[in-house]
Amino acid sequence: MNRSRIHVEVIYEGDHCIPCVYMARAVEEVVEGFGGQVQWEKVVLKQKDGARRFFQLSQGLGKPAPIPSVFVNGTLCFSHTPSPAQLQAVIREALDSR
Repeated sequence: MNRSRIHVEVIYEGDHCIPCVYMARAVEEVVEGFGGQVQWEKVVLKQKDGARRFFQLSQGLGKPAPIPSVFVNGTLCFSHTPSPAQLQAVIREALDSR
């Protein structure tokens, strides 16, 4: 991961989880507007690496991370699908504070 970019992660149970699909689409659309400044990925729980990352993020919370949810640079930002404006604001804040 390039540390100069903002890292957005979507906790993603799978394609059968409609809220997960909507959240991933919303994030993908917003992130495109930031060009190469933002990297995003799905943390797919059914994959070994995804399960490991979910565990790491959950440890930071002291409880299981919500499914779906959005983390920005390892911090839980949304446990619901954010509006484009909400997500843009969080990403801009992260960009300004790096």
